[in-house]
Amino acid sequence: MGYSDIKFLNDSRFLVTGAAGFIGSNLVETILRLGYRVRGIDNFSTGKRENIEVFFQNSNFEFMEGDIRDFDMCMKACKGIDYVLHQAAWGSVPRSIEMPLLYEEINIKGTLNMMEAARQNNVKKFVYASSSSVYGDEPNLPKKEGIEGNLLSPYALTKRTNEEYSKLYKEIYNLDTYGLRYFNVFGKRQDPEGPYAAVIPKFIKLLLNNERPIINGDGRQSRDFTYIENVIEANLKACKASHEAAGQAFNIAYGKREYLIDVYHELCNLLGKNIEPIFGPERLGDIKHSHADISKAKELLGYNPDWDFGKGIRAAIEWYKENL
Repeated sequence: MGYSDIKFLNDSRFLVTGAAGFIGSNLVETILRLGYRVRGIDNFSTGKRENIEVFFQNSNFEFMEGDIRDFDMCMKACKGIDYVLHQAAWGSVPRSIEMPLLYEEINIKGTLNMMEAARQNNVKKFVYASSSSVYGDEPNLPKKEGIEGNLLSPYALTKRTNEEYSKLYKEIYNLDTYGLRYFNVFGKRQDPEGPYAAVIPKFIKLLLNNERPIINGDGRQSRDFTYIENVIEANLKACKASHEAAGQAFNIAYGKREYLIDVYHELCNLLGKNIEPIFGPERLGDIKHSHADISKAKELLGYNPDWDFGKGIRAAIEWYKENL
């Protein structure tokens, strides 16, 4: 279970893009703890310097401040690297609806820059963040790779495009690419601030401050909330996956779903709060229900998540209590 038994060559070098972000900084922390060398790149457009400051004193960590839209920077970042864990992107469905051109630049062009730089530098494995948003309006549950609907946002389109490029890079250039379709990841260092903040950290912060959170819609929407440790496991196992599994995308989740209103009540219960939420309008582009079939990732990546929602939410709450 987990990733503690995954072994790489002692001198293996990892590149984490978006290293100062929520998922990126957790990947950096784990890989350094396992004893390997990590190069991080971030331009701090959404990532935070305080997420990685603690790593600067580690001699196995090297940091480059740079933008994945700059191809020369991507080439420098990939030099001498064995494994690329590409997390740099702009998230948020609602924000992508407001800023489609920026999402095209960062999420599509930036990812293509990284893929091409990885190819030219003979990187062994290119693992990148995709998203459950690629399922669009496909109504069937659980969501299964190969059965996707109409896309509902520019963000979803950027992730679907990444997957198509990934397939081509495997077929044409023989680069081992692996797309990880994350389902509602949560955990330590996830930013609770701002209009596009994810729901769990936002709820926790407001409840800790005795404020009433807003739930978009009726709260009966469901999500396959996925604790960060499961995502770290998926990234590391993708780095060890077979050549035959490359060029594909995989659902990365726990494989169960929680209704948002139930999540809210569970947070109130764990935090000892009795605060009624405010129900607001549904958000444009949102998927109503999300639940992953993770059998493909289990079979081809050896993915076997052991952090369920209950265990993850308790760990997340403890972190926020100490750090907010």
